[in-house]
Amino acid sequence: MTTLFLMVGLPGAGKTTRARQLAGEHGALRLTPDDWMLPLFGEAEPDGKRDVLEGRMLWLALEAVKLGTDVVVDFGCWSRDERSAIRWLVEAEDACFRMIYLPVDEETQRARIAHRWATAARETFPMTETDILRGRAHFEEPDTAELAGRAAAGPPSGGWREWAADRWPSFA
Repeated sequence: MTTLFLMVGLPGAGKTTRARQLAGEHGALRLTPDDWMLPLFGEAEPDGKRDVLEGRMLWLALEAVKLGTDVVVDFGCWSRDERSAIRWLVEAEDACFRMIYLPVDEETQRARIAHRWATAARETFPMTETDILRGRAHFEEPDTAELAGRAAAGPPSGGWREWAADRWPSFA
C-alpha cells in the first residue's frame, strides 16, 4: 500500500536525517520545505511564503500518493490539526498514513541546532533562543491516541479539506 510518512517534531529533533533514511529505504519522494526556502527566497519565513510552499508540497504529496509513490513529508507539523488534516487527506486517497514523531529534549535540541549552524550554515537558518522557546511553547506533542494511529481530532465544520486549504493557501 502506498504510504505517506509525516515527520513530526521540533527543529533539531533529527526529522530531516530520518526523512532522508525513509526516502532511501522506501524509494519515496521527500518533500522538505527547508531545501527550497533558502534557494528560492533566501530566508525561512519571507512574507508567509513558507505556508504557500508547504501547500503546494502537500498537493504534490497527494498527487504522488494517487500515482502509487510513497512520500515523506518533512514539515514538522507542530499542531494536532495539521496532523489530523494530513492524515485525513491521505486516508481519503486509500493510502497509508504513518506519523514519525521524533521527540527531543531542550539540551539536545540546542546542541544540534548550534552544530548545524556551525557546520552547514549555508543549508540552514539561524535560530535564536527566543525562536527555540517559542517553538517549544507552541508545539503540540502527539498524545497516546495519535501515536497509536488514531486521528487526534474530528473534522472541523466544513471538513479537513477546507481546513487544509485555509491553513496552506496554495493547497486547493
